[in-house]
Amino acid sequence: MTTTPGLTTRAVVGPGRLVGVLAVTQTVGLSIPVGRWLDARGGHGLMTVGSAVGSAAVLGWSQVQNAVQLYGVFVLIGVASAMVLYEPAFAVVVAATEPARRARALLGITLVAGFASSIFIPLTGQLVDRIQWRPALVTLAILLAALTVPLHGIGLRRASTAGHRTRQRRASPTWVLRDPAFWLLAATFVLHGAALAVIAVHLVQYLITLGHPAVVAATLAGLLGLMSVTGRVVAMLSTRVLPMATIVGSILVGQGAAMSLLPVLGRDLLGAIACLVLFGLGFGVASIATPAILLERYGATGYGTISGTLAAPILIAKATAPLGGALLAAAVGYRTLVLLVATACVVAGLLLFLVQRLPADAQATRR
Repeated sequence: MTTTPGLTTRAVVGPGRLVGVLAVTQTVGLSIPVGRWLDARGGHGLMTVGSAVGSAAVLGWSQVQNAVQLYGVFVLIGVASAMVLYEPAFAVVVAATEPARRARALLGITLVAGFASSIFIPLTGQLVDRIQWRPALVTLAILLAALTVPLHGIGLRRASTAGHRTRQRRASPTWVLRDPAFWLLAATFVLHGAALAVIAVHLVQYLITLGHPAVVAATLAGLLGLMSVTGRVVAMLSTRVLPMATIVGSILVGQGAAMSLLPVLGRDLLGAIACLVLFGLGFGVASIATPAILLERYGATGYGTISGTLAAPILIAKATAPLGGALLAAAVGYRTLVLLVATACVVAGLLLFLVQRLPADAQATRR
């Protein structure tokens, strides 16, 4: 990787810290206002501007000369992320899609997005190898702008109009904060999000400590992305016979069991594969479970604000967990850290079972 003297992304800051910058930027002052904007005005303007901001930020990334500029660019990417990623996309779908078609639309979004890293991480690697990292980022910025700005600017115009016609009075979902189930949901996805963030950052190093070569460890970690798509499909198809909260609670408990066995079975290649395949089934399930559970429990009115409120603590947990995991690993070792991740997944699953047992507001679910 070529760069200006003294500056490489890897040398200046770790990937986990940059991810933290993204998540904190999405959270601080953005997730809830973005949700309210979506409830009141739809996603056409917001997501179009967000796409343009994201493209400009990636272009700016290609020109950074020092760490301050790099952090500034990632703050801007975090702003764009709050405007265009899962939460706003789901809010647009909820507002513009008939209830009978929502599940399929949400699943389609998560399936396509689930392949994003599988496609663009190797693609970016190839670009960097061929034309170096600065031209690679310029290429990606042009591609991002050419695809997303017109799609949001043109495609969402009709969707926002339809959503506005079907949208009821502007919601004031502060009553949700008085529902104990909402806080149980928040605790569930905070624990699960933190656990996944720790594994995403530390899994390769832990597998190396178990005796696997670095290349094998990275390949094994790649199973998580592959299985995350499978887990989303399994979760959605299973809703034909069981509530989403019950399905996802079971998957999360299974994740905890798999991770608790990794220190025992993970030194063997087949044992590590088995554990990571089972854990990977739940790696992306929260993205499809969150809108399904919120809609099932609270209905569509005010969905953007409710979703944004729930997202705030989850994003904070995802931002801070990798650093906390590093400190814990240094203090007590990776084995204990992995067992804590397993415990968090099991507790999160049990909390979802409890959510399912709490009665929902029947009037809310008709909104």
